[in-house]
Amino acid sequence: MLKLEHVSVRYGQHEALHDVTLEAASGRTTVILGANGAGKTTLLKVIAGMVRARPGANISFDGRSIEADPAHKIIANGLALVPEGRRLFGDMTVIDNLRLGAYTPHARANSEERLEHQFAMFPKLAERRNQLARTMSGGEQQMLAIARALMSQPKMLLLDEPSLGLSPLKVKELFAVLQTVVAAGQAIMLVEQNAYHSLRLADYVYVLENGRVVRAGP
Repeated sequence: MLKLEHVSVRYGQHEALHDVTLEAASGRTTVILGANGAGKTTLLKVIAGMVRARPGANISFDGRSIEADPAHKIIANGLALVPEGRRLFGDMTVIDNLRLGAYTPHARANSEERLEHQFAMFPKLAERRNQLARTMSGGEQQMLAIARALMSQPKMLLLDEPSLGLSPLKVKELFAVLQTVVAAGQAIMLVEQNAYHSLRLADYVYVLENGRVVRAGP
C-alpha cells in the first residue's frame, strides 16, 4: 500500500534521513523504532507531505506517486497523521474536534455515522463530548487525536509517538485502544520508542538509527 524508495532529507547541513527504503502493507501494523533523533518524525512528515525529500526519492501510496502532492491532497487520498504532541484545538469541544476530522469530501458524506462509530470505540470521548479538549488528561487527548484522524476514513493511519508523556497505566490503555483499531482492519504505521508495547502490536518492524534503516523484519 505504502512504499518509500531512496528517501533522503536534509535540514541545512544535517541529514535527517539517508536513502530510506521501506514498505507498509494494507491491513497491517508497521512499526518504526528508534531513539530520539533517529529520523522517525521526519519520516512521517515526508509521507504526509509536510517535508519534501531530496530529488531521486519515490513515495507511492495505493499505486500512485505522492511525493509531490500537497498535504491536504494526501489526506484526501487516505493517509492521516496523528502528530507528536496531539495538536488538538484546545478551546474547542471534543465533538467539534472530531467533526473537523471529517472535512474531506468522502468523509463528510457519512460524518455523523463516523462520529457515532468513534464514540462507540472511545466511550470516554462520548462521555466528554461537550468538554473542551484542553481540559482533558493527556491520555484522553491522545485518544481524541486518534479518533479525529479516524474521522477522515483513512486507508492508513500514521501515529507519531502516541505514548509520549503518558503514565505507564495510560500507555497500557492507549495500546489496548490501538489493538481494537487494528482488529477492525485499520492499517497503521506507528513511530515509537516504546519497544515492548509496539512489538506486541507489530506485523513488521523497521529500526532507524541516525536516519538509516539498520534492521527490518517481522
